[in-house]
Order: sequence, then structure tokens, then C-alpha cells
Amino acid sequence: MLHAETSGSGPRLVLAHGFTQTAHSWGRFGELVGAGRELVLVDLPGHGRSSEVRADLASCGALLAATAASGGCEFDLLGYSLGARVALHAALLAPEGLRRLVLIGATAGIEDAARRAARRARDDALADELEADLEGFLTRWVSAPMFAGLRDPGLAARRRNTAAGLASSLRLAGTGSAAPVWDRLGAVRAPTLALAGAADIRFSLAAERLARGVPAGLFSLVPGAGHAAHLEQPDLCAAIVTRFLDRAP
Repeated sequence: MLHAETSGSGPRLVLAHGFTQTAHSWGRFGELVGAGRELVLVDLPGHGRSSEVRADLASCGALLAATAASGGCEFDLLGYSLGARVALHAALLAPEGLRRLVLIGATAGIEDAARRAARRARDDALADELEADLEGFLTRWVSAPMFAGLRDPGLAARRRNTAAGLASSLRLAGTGSAAPVWDRLGAVRAPTLALAGAADIRFSLAAERLARGVPAGLFSLVPGAGHAAHLEQPDLCAAIVTRFLDRAP
């Protein structure tokens, strides 16, 4: 099981954060989507209070599914970026109890073997870099163009992580570490919302493809937002997600 913080009551909604974030990284968006729900905020392997957990992407998915379904409850599952890839694997590996799936800034993997190998080499180099200077790495990470729309990059929450934990996450569960699952999307039976910021072109295209591949898939863009759409436009993103979660089965 992963470390998780639970609050509120109602239908269970489980949130899985992005790389270098923690259960404390959801801000106003988390408050809005959690209203009237049992909100479960998970620390993914290598992060926060799950920093000692070592897991590849498939194992991350299994751990997230087990944590989400604790007590035998049904649940809705929302993941962002790394958390979205983990959530997708959870839906594929252990779909029992999953009502609805929300993927923000997601991809089902890199299909070209050479590009995947190059990404894995890059992730390994980044892991070496953060082990040498965690604070410098975090500062450079949140300064990347994909996070340009963030007013607050959430460094306080990111500093809850350890260099060893983040390095293991990159090496074991980075985008280059796992085989793509585009050809398995038809096995996702839960209604699925694939969401991306309209300015995040690469992940907008991936979200549209994800929605087409899932039998009950929907696609939505968040205007005025980049990769961290839920943090850049929390009110609008929360309204889109809440409307999807509240739909009748």
C-alpha cells in the first residue's frame, strides 16, 4: 500500500500527482473536486511519504489500485502526468471497483523503440543530476517551458521528496522505462475523461488519441492552460472534471 491522506465523505475520489509532486500538490483544484467526496491523496512510489517504495510503472499501477480500493470501496481515479500514466496502468491491471477514470496530461507511452531508448537515457541522466543536487534540479525542473503558466510551482511540496526516491521514480517508472500501451486501451472499461491544456500541443494530441482508444472515452481541452492544466486553470478544470464525475452511469 502507498501512503495516502483521506478527508471528507461521499463517493471516493483518488488523486495521483505528477513527478516531483506529492499528495500536498493539488491546491485549489483539489479542494474544488473534493467537495462532497471522500478525497484520497496518494504519495506515489519514490515520492513524499512513499519515498522508500521502489516500483516500475506496472507495479506502481498495482499499488495505486490497491490503495484506491482499500476497504473494498468503489472509487473514481484521477491522475496527472506521471500519476496519469500510473492511473492508466491501474485501470488496465486491476479495474475492480473503478467507476470513472480521469487522465490529465497523459500519454500511453512512446511507440518508437529508438525514441523510447533515448528518453530512457535522458531520464537516467536526469536521475544522476538530481542525486547530485536536488534543490538545483527542482528549481530547473519547474522552470521548464511546460510549466511556464504556473504562478506557483509548488516548490514547498516538491521539497518533501528525497533525491533517492525521485531518482528511482525516473529510472523505474519514467516515460522511457515502459512499453507503450496504446494497443491495450480497448481493455479500459471505465468511462474515461482524457484532459489536457489547450496550449500543451503534444499532450492535447495524446489526450485525443487516448479518448478515441478507450470504449467509453471523452476528450476535453482546458483553454488558457499548458501541461499543468489543473493548477493553471483550477476552477475551469475542476468544473469539467466534476461534471464528468457526476454524470449518471
